[in-house]
Amino acid sequence: MAHILILEAFYGGSHKQLIDVLVKYLDEREYDLLTIPAKKWHWCARMSALQFAGRISTAHRYQTIFCSSVLNLSELIGMRTDLAHCRKIVYFHENQLCYPVRESKQRDVQYGINQITTCLCADRVLFNSRYNMDSFLDSIQSFLNIVPNMSFKGVREKIAPKCEVLYYPVEFSNLSTRTDEKEDKENKPLHIIWPHRWEHDKNPEQLLEALLALQEKGVSFHISILGERFETIPKCFENLEDQLPGKVLQFGPLAREDYRRTLAEGDVVLSTALHEFYGVAMLEAVHSGCVPLAPNRLVYPELYPKDKLFNTTGQLVKQLYNWCRNRALFEKHRDAFFDQINLDVYSAEQLVPKFVSAIRNGS
Repeated sequence: MAHILILEAFYGGSHKQLIDVLVKYLDEREYDLLTIPAKKWHWCARMSALQFAGRISTAHRYQTIFCSSVLNLSELIGMRTDLAHCRKIVYFHENQLCYPVRESKQRDVQYGINQITTCLCADRVLFNSRYNMDSFLDSIQSFLNIVPNMSFKGVREKIAPKCEVLYYPVEFSNLSTRTDEKEDKENKPLHIIWPHRWEHDKNPEQLLEALLALQEKGVSFHISILGERFETIPKCFENLEDQLPGKVLQFGPLAREDYRRTLAEGDVVLSTALHEFYGVAMLEAVHSGCVPLAPNRLVYPELYPKDKLFNTTGQLVKQLYNWCRNRALFEKHRDAFFDQINLDVYSAEQLVPKFVSAIRNGS
């Protein structure tokens, strides 16, 4: 009978990828997996504990629970006290204390409360980056201070000893890589890739601002805007192809095989994010041969060297302009970058055994 219970309250995207790669390394007899489809995130965060409480067998012999922070673990254990003895491990893909909203009054504080009580209930709390962990821990007290007529002390101190960083395992082996074919790179336009969700927290407005500024400078470039799109696209994207005539190679998500090929054909992978706790899409593109350009904030200083980070749109445009007008200079930057960076520390091959050891043995 299974002794590991894996629960994923939002089984899609990077959450699904993590679970799928982990179970490849586990014997199917040692775990049970319960999931909820990755639709309507807010309902998953609010109701997954009640859903799982009714689905978990009462005749179990579980010793370990592994879940993501979408699940309110404390709520589940409160309803299923028979699970209280289990060693409880939580993985944070993001944290709701720092998740950006357009206006502070729009923040639903319940999601942050859920994550705080989940950490208090857990035995071990894993974060996908140091930025994610530090920003969560450093925000706990200020978050709790907004509660009227109540005071909370020592909550951070109770949670911090349980916390550690375990990078998200990226399956680089499934990606294509750039081929150094003999071609006339001198006259080949710089191919920029933006591989993010089409939502406000990825800051598509800054992307368009930079591309239009680059176009005004008269240099040649191509742009592929990938990533998941939704029924309502960002307003700044509505006439993008008309505003950048002849420059947009791809506008919208691709099938996985085509996506991998496009990454390998790219030169620069660009982020303009206001929210990023790790950035799988950026790392995948870098492994495929793209040079990263990212904001000097969030997780990016943890992952990439300073000369691949920008503070302002002007700095971003200047860097892209220099590379667009001098392809040889760009190739020199690319060669130097890949001589220095080591992506093995983010690979599934190195990281999944650490996850498995934590789940099986607690170490």
